[in-house]
Amino acid sequence: MRIRIVDAFTDRPFAGNPAGVLLLDDSFPDDDRLQNIALEVNHAETAFAHRLPGGGEADWALRWFTPATEVNMCGHATLATAHVLHSTGAHEGPVRFATRSGVLTATPGEDGSITLDFPTAPLTPVGLPDGVAEALGAEPVSAFDTGPNIGDLLLELPDEKAVHALRPDHKALAAYSARGVIATARAENPALGYDFVSRCFFPNVGIDEDPVTGSAHTALAPYWSERLGRTRLTGLQASPRSGRVRTELRGERTLLTGRAVTVIEGELLAW
Repeated sequence: MRIRIVDAFTDRPFAGNPAGVLLLDDSFPDDDRLQNIALEVNHAETAFAHRLPGGGEADWALRWFTPATEVNMCGHATLATAHVLHSTGAHEGPVRFATRSGVLTATPGEDGSITLDFPTAPLTPVGLPDGVAEALGAEPVSAFDTGPNIGDLLLELPDEKAVHALRPDHKALAAYSARGVIATARAENPALGYDFVSRCFFPNVGIDEDPVTGSAHTALAPYWSERLGRTRLTGLQASPRSGRVRTELRGERTLLTGRAVTVIEGELLAW
């Protein structure tokens, strides 16, 4: 069984968000085995995919596991999987994935990028929960629930500097949402090539800080598109590894565009 580590939402190795990718011969094995492999890989997500019969609504079945649990949606591991399919010749052209979040499409671009078509997260304003400022380490100016697919609390901070300076109490943050917290702010200098900045903390799924989170951008895209008056934006996720996600809001769907690089390929001996 071939296993690959792919850095997603970056055009260079050792940046962006690493994901494990395994292309299976047929059906998924039992959940415990998938979870144990994801724990062994120990990246934010490991993706497992297998080909589906022709003529259906999707080409491949896809599931994502963190080291602690299966998740409903993962952008960077979907990008990584599409990159592996295209770079190995296992699939040509747009690929449709059957997932917990419905059918998700990944389309390769002529420039080497891949565009994901994901459902837009519904945003619901909520009051600032008691204690969240202390847990995050900054005072938010607004808070939004992002719906069941991603299950995060979206918090806007006063400025970009506040996002970069965060040193949150990850254990305390776990109390405020199903998955975690997205902290965001408007870019201080859009001339640098991005419109907004974010950081993502997901203690409830075993990830203190995620390097680059595609799924979070299905909430960030509608949030900042409304405030900035444009449907096409670029987000910088300001984790230590960092990465950029190009977004395009299309109503109930959000397009996420980025690149990926395979950095490790090997053989999984215990299966």
